[in-house]
Amino acid sequence: MTSAHAHRTPGRQAHSAELRAAAQRLGLGRRRFLTVTGAAAALAFAVELPAAGAASAAELDPRKIREDPFTLGVASGDPLPDSVLLWTRLAPRPYEASNGLPRARVQVRWELARDERFRRVVRRGSATAHPEFDHSVHAEVRGLDPDRVFYYRFRAGAWTSPVGRTRTAPAPGADNRSLRLAAVSCQAYHDGYYTAYGHLAHEDVDAVFHLGDYLYEYAVTATGGARAYTDRRLPAHFNRETVTLEDYRLRYALYKSDPDLRAAHAAHPFVVTWDDHETENNYAGDTPENDVPPEEFLLRRAAAYRAYWENQPLRTPQRPTGPDMRLYRRLRFGRLAQFDILDTRQYRSDQAYGDGWQKPGPESEDPSRTMTGAAQERWLIDGWHASRARWNVVPQQVTFAQRRDVPTDAFKLSMDAWDGYPASRRRVLAGAEAAGIANLMVLTGDVHVGYGFDLKKDFDDPSSRTVGTEIVATSVTSGKDGSDTPSNWNNQMRANPHMKFYNGRRGYVLVTLGTEHARADYRTVSAVTTPGAPVRTAGSFVTEAGNPGLTPA
Repeated sequence: MTSAHAHRTPGRQAHSAELRAAAQRLGLGRRRFLTVTGAAAALAFAVELPAAGAASAAELDPRKIREDPFTLGVASGDPLPDSVLLWTRLAPRPYEASNGLPRARVQVRWELARDERFRRVVRRGSATAHPEFDHSVHAEVRGLDPDRVFYYRFRAGAWTSPVGRTRTAPAPGADNRSLRLAAVSCQAYHDGYYTAYGHLAHEDVDAVFHLGDYLYEYAVTATGGARAYTDRRLPAHFNRETVTLEDYRLRYALYKSDPDLRAAHAAHPFVVTWDDHETENNYAGDTPENDVPPEEFLLRRAAAYRAYWENQPLRTPQRPTGPDMRLYRRLRFGRLAQFDILDTRQYRSDQAYGDGWQKPGPESEDPSRTMTGAAQERWLIDGWHASRARWNVVPQQVTFAQRRDVPTDAFKLSMDAWDGYPASRRRVLAGAEAAGIANLMVLTGDVHVGYGFDLKKDFDDPSSRTVGTEIVATSVTSGKDGSDTPSNWNNQMRANPHMKFYNGRRGYVLVTLGTEHARADYRTVSAVTTPGAPVRTAGSFVTEAGNPGLTPA
């Protein structure tokens, strides 16, 4: 969400030369690179796939692993009625480029049980940790009963991972009456401690939706930035911007080494989508933040997307091909809820008027501009036409509602948010109306504050019909400690009558979906630059099924 053209770091130039040389060796001019063949060639260089047969990597006997390989914990994600996805990454030495392992395959065993002590094991299996995938493991366990809690763990040689807890989704057509989720976003390691995750690990939720900025590309100093460590020093390779595949992999290791983040992943299944910082601040499609050649940026994007998939609990259909990755997808939880998870970075038009906060005009209001790309937009609206869910929830990245900065005619809007793509927003809302979607809820991250919005048919007319609600989850750390009433609180509340809540502390939001209403509880912590802050509820709102609009609980 940072304004464009703001960040360069000393290590950037060396990385740029490395990527440019790689592209030149491949003979990738712009037109060549933007073909499937060019993208595949870049993938072969930057993000190789495991080979088969005699060409495959040697196999390491896991009994030879002398240090705990489960330093980055365990995770699960994308629950289906009959399946769970289990994740881990072997890293005896997570701050080293090799993870402390030779370049060899490792067989990792997994177990899934009905109880935490594994007395009732329901599935066992093994998966290969390939060096080409940085020894990450994605185990898709199928044939499970719906709407059940399960416990899981991994084994490699003599080592056993921490135990994780996950669950399957309710069966299709199940008459489930309640679903509780958490929404989180924006967790800059260098801005503070993951205290919010420590609290979230103890909440009773069915799933956690991560709405983007899981990773930041910015440098992290030896003392961890605002964490101001006095008991350790981080390696120097973290103190530069991430550009190469090795950079991104190491940065995920840094983030996932945090005990509170590991605890949250172990406690709940995650459903993840990215925003910009997992690759680069405010990029748009194949347009980078800074003026670099497109082949260079797309090599960087390929590296970032590959590292994202390796380090998240995502299924095989989400595995990227070069600089392309199908992240938008749909999950259903019985008849109560359908979740259409969007990607508003990979396919969007470039930001209008050079990005930032600008007066809207012909460029931003061009009807050809898109936030989602045409294919994703059709997929979303077609999915609504087929939906039979009580609640249709759209987890996505940037603020969907109109958000004026001041209550005068001289207002400006964020060109990076849906305000910079109003025609795209109108098409989406018209699609929801045409599909007869009565209970639309948008979940949003990005802006490092908690908001609650009524979604209006016409945002320029405060008396127009309310067609849905938007719940914006504040950041876990980004923006450091924050405050309950930021300096622009009065201006934004006065300028946007459909804004029902605004709080600038760090934390997360809990959303409970029921048959009669949905409830949002905004959970905040008082500080993240020092560890151990307590959690409190800063505000609670409800919206009735069939009668959209937020009211205080």
